Amino acid sequence: MTTTELFLVAMLIVFSVPYLVWRLARTDYWSPLVVVQIVGGVLLGPGVLGAALPEFHRTVFNPQVIGALNGIAWWAVMIFVFVAGIELDLSQAWARRRETGITAACALLVPLASGCLAALLLLGWRDGWAGSGGAPWQVVLGIGMACAVTALPILVLFLEKLDILRQPLGQRILRYASLDDIAIWGVLALILLDWERAGRQLGFLLLFPVAAMAMRALMRRLPERDRWYVGLIWLAASGLAGDWAGLHYMVGAFLAGAVLDARWFDQARMDLFRDHILLAVMPVFFLSTGLRTNWAMGGSAVIGGAVLLLVASVVGKLAGLHLAGRLLHWGKGEASLIGWLLQTKALIMIIFANILLDKAIISAETFTALLLMAVMSTMLTIPIVTPKLRRIRAVQAAP
Repeated sequence: MTTTELFLVAMLIVFSVPYLVWRLARTDYWSPLVVVQIVGGVLLGPGVLGAALPEFHRTVFNPQVIGALNGIAWWAVMIFVFVAGIELDLSQAWARRRETGITAACALLVPLASGCLAALLLLGWRDGWAGSGGAPWQVVLGIGMACAVTALPILVLFLEKLDILRQPLGQRILRYASLDDIAIWGVLALILLDWERAGRQLGFLLLFPVAAMAMRALMRRLPERDRWYVGLIWLAASGLAGDWAGLHYMVGAFLAGAVLDARWFDQARMDLFRDHILLAVMPVFFLSTGLRTNWAMGGSAVIGGAVLLLVASVVGKLAGLHLAGRLLHWGKGEASLIGWLLQTKALIMIIFANILLDKAIISAETFTALLLMAVMSTMLTIPIVTPKLRRIRAVQAAP
């Protein structure tokens, strides 16, 4: 078969298998399609399909096909992160800065501490968790931050499913997650600081604000139809600049969106655009992510590491939210409900872990454990939150 035909075979597998599993098994309650696609990427990787059908795997996912898939995956995830940056609305967070600041700090710092502790336990347990290019502090902080991440786009999906996205509770949760989203990318930039490229990084930090102000001035003068196209040009340029500076193209992509105002774009079109990205090209990113998994350390070790990270993530997030609830005198059950929603991982944590793997800060085995942790934590959310939300609504409705 030609490379084109093998590429299309890969695309056929990527889009058909997860969809059929999701639709026929009716997994939507505990595992939305995006999670099934992530799991599908893991199963199609070298550790599962590659072990079961090595010749088929080597033929279909040969270097040429993987190169083509990676190109689509890079651009897809850049657009996805760009849109997430645009949709950050910090005005409401600033208007309620005391409550939002306390909650966001507790929701980030406590699971960060528990995740760092888990990372130290992993590093002390056995070799193979650190990447070839990662200093110990980078490995520990990277794994700790992966445990603290909240997947904002998946959170929006879950809030819609629970019918609380536009309600005060849903908007509160989005404020907390949005503030933490900024902090996550800031910590990532700190982890990626490269003294060998210090001059480039300093140049990026000095020149990007100037370029951002020029882009904002230009966007104000453009009709909305042109803003979409110019925004993609700005995205490509920012991603290139970020990667050239050694901060990774994903940092540039997020910053490209974060400096633009959501009010410059029609909200309905933005929602549709994000949905189309998730539908048409993000499944390729999930497959390319699965192809990077590695089980060389042994399945029991990787799964054990994933379970340890899951416990650190969930316990840390819930402890942080209970602390915030006590400080701010929340109602009964609110801290647990919000904590379970904010521990949702999936997309953003997988993107975060991909960056750490790209920079050789973590090993492929650690990446695999983080990926499994993200899937497990996300699958827990809806089954646990639904009865909690029902009880809170019953209490609020009671005379």
